[in-house]
Amino acid sequence: MSTTAAARATALSVTLEGTPLLTAADLTLGPGRVTAVTGPSGAGKTTLLRALVGALPPGAHVSSGSLTVLGHDILTLPPEELRRLRRRRLAFVGQDPGSGLNPRMRVDRLITETAADPRSTSVPDLLRAVHLPSGEGIEHRRAAGLSGGQQRRVALARALARRPALLLLDEPTAGLDPALRDDIADLLREIADREGIAIALTSHDPDFVARCADDVLALVPPAPGRPAPAPAAPAPPAPAGGVLAPAVETEPVVEVRALDAFVGTGRSRHQVLAGFDLAIRPGTLTGITGPSGCGKTTLLRTLAGLHRPAAGSILLRGVRLSASHRRRSRDQCRRIQLVPQNPLGALNPAHTVGAALARPLELHFGLPAARREQRVAELLTAVGLTPEHADRHPHELSGGQRQRVSLARALAAEPDVLLCDEVTSALDTDTAAALMDLLDDLRTGRGLAVVLVSHDLPLVTAHADHVRSLAGPHPAPLPARQPADSVG
Repeated sequence: MSTTAAARATALSVTLEGTPLLTAADLTLGPGRVTAVTGPSGAGKTTLLRALVGALPPGAHVSSGSLTVLGHDILTLPPEELRRLRRRRLAFVGQDPGSGLNPRMRVDRLITETAADPRSTSVPDLLRAVHLPSGEGIEHRRAAGLSGGQQRRVALARALARRPALLLLDEPTAGLDPALRDDIADLLREIADREGIAIALTSHDPDFVARCADDVLALVPPAPGRPAPAPAAPAPPAPAGGVLAPAVETEPVVEVRALDAFVGTGRSRHQVLAGFDLAIRPGTLTGITGPSGCGKTTLLRTLAGLHRPAAGSILLRGVRLSASHRRRSRDQCRRIQLVPQNPLGALNPAHTVGAALARPLELHFGLPAARREQRVAELLTAVGLTPEHADRHPHELSGGQRQRVSLARALAAEPDVLLCDEVTSALDTDTAAALMDLLDDLRTGRGLAVVLVSHDLPLVTAHADHVRSLAGPHPAPLPARQPADSVG
């Protein structure tokens, strides 16, 4: 095995329009070694990985230091040489892997597309290597038919098919249950040892890091322009329409009755929810747990009107909702808000954070411009960011910052029900605790009902009033109990 470093950063600093994203980072990646990059949200972990693959955010540049990757100054490589290097020797799996999967391609084609030798690449072997179930037609599904955890593992299989010399992974276990997290840690350790690949990954999970990493680089947020840390108990933003009294209702705000839901199409279609019932009451937090692929995200998307169920009904304050959000009234849509697992795909890259938060304030409450600006600042502060973040675009934020912006946008609509899909998976422990404290304050102070999907069982049990555990998918498609057109 070669002892030459696969990559080396020396005192590397990256700046975006005068704002430091990364300061004086030193990193050496050796063949056969796993290096974990840790630190709080906003410390520059993703920026460092993007620099290693020669893909800094638009407008960002190296302000000092040096960076060498596989013998090249990667930030000065001509475009054709950079593409060749990425194609043959580099592999990068981002924090939102689903956004990098072509929605028109099936899993088998996604994996063989970038394989070093497509003819000799065994898709079933790679799927087994990343612990995706066999015999369920995973290879015939498209990205939309996969859970967030499954998309993440397909993206990893796609990267491994390339047989890279350097593998870069941004939060590879976000959205995975503890058993899969340990499996992925063991898999990465095995790949590094067997193939001699240099692996760099970012993570907020100390158990995962301890299980697989040889070396750890702990980053701290850049001092200039550094956002204030999230308070231990952030103050909820004041409502746009005035002070709301705490809710004292006991009747469910949302009822789910006998819900069936399928994912996938054709041969890969399978059922993830069967006869599911749920009552969501004001001021409560309902935790939804279960293995990857069991239907947790599908449940939230169905409640939000983004996934059409096969049977059953959803009632909002006793009124039956349409299965599609397009056929729900504006007020009904406002009252049920979803914070998705992968916020990058849900935030318009052309809009600033301030514009994203101002839109629901204008749409639902008709606030004048001055009040909208004030309210945006309140929302950002409440989720542990600063008012200055309003001027940034999504690509200028870390994964954890994007997650908090997504939460702030949902809170801007002042919903009755907040659907949270792994909202703490990209956050460091302190920030995650602060956000959960914020949700607790909103529940007790305003009667907000929260449905929280999470693999973090200690977090769920510490905050949830009720916990529902979903089983894995049914082994074969089951017939719907009623025509789809009658749902909702």
